[in-house]
Amino acid sequence: MEDYSKELEASFRTIKEGDIISGSVIDVNEEGVTLDLNYYASGVIKAADMSKDPSFSIMADVHAGDVIEATVVKRDDGAGNIQLSRVEAADVLGWDKVKKYLDEKTVVTVKVAETVNKGVVAFLEGIRGFIPASHLSLSYVEDLNTFVGRELEVHVITVEKEKKKLVLSAREVLKEKEAEALNHRIAMVVPGTVLEGKVESIMPYGAFVDLGEGLSGLVHISQISQKRVKTPSEVLSVGDTVRVKVLNTNNNKISLSIKAVADTAQDVDVVDEKVAAKYSSKESIGTSLGDLLKGIKL
Repeated sequence: MEDYSKELEASFRTIKEGDIISGSVIDVNEEGVTLDLNYYASGVIKAADMSKDPSFSIMADVHAGDVIEATVVKRDDGAGNIQLSRVEAADVLGWDKVKKYLDEKTVVTVKVAETVNKGVVAFLEGIRGFIPASHLSLSYVEDLNTFVGRELEVHVITVEKEKKKLVLSAREVLKEKEAEALNHRIAMVVPGTVLEGKVESIMPYGAFVDLGEGLSGLVHISQISQKRVKTPSEVLSVGDTVRVKVLNTNNNKISLSIKAVADTAQDVDVVDEKVAAKYSSKESIGTSLGDLLKGIKL
């Protein structure tokens, strides 16, 4: 019954030149690909009509069972098959897909095909995309050739169908990952912890302290000293080593206090004085083993 239903569906189906149809790959060879179109005739795509990507390999990149969308070029190629072009379909469907990637800020993987002036080329949805050298990495890239053949995660940053312009960026993805890693490290910092760091910059509103491991925090001017200061530079200089207390990590920012460390130290001193007064006598206090054991009754 299932085969009969397919035949019945095919008998009512009309395929015209220019239509974009999909089919399942049933054969792959160096000459091209054969598709099952759920129709009386099979679809064929010549190897040259599969992709414009110079790194594309029909034997390596196409497999039986793959579903491919292609444009009908001829209803009969002379051998009873429907001639199709995946390249032509990409010119229609590909631009819609890359525009969607742009709108949804989708991370996609591409393979660098070749170097060009000031960047490299990678194909996405069958469309030639340009990755500027400045968008390949977070740091300066000296040799573009080292990227040829590499797979990169990228964002689509420019789509201009009329001008056939597609621009991609790996740097944007790397920046996002770096920010996620930094935010994770910040989240691991426990409020109340006392840390040591170096003053890396001074602003009118406070000082930024380098805590190491790529982390830095702000000591607001109100948290610098127990005494009122007009500017942070009155008591701090770039390069100073300071002890700071973590106040909070709200909004992925570390708020610090130098004053809180000083307050804690004063509290400890007061407690020590009270303890000393409670247990002291008019006699002098010794620290030898004999002095420590003298008051113990056996």
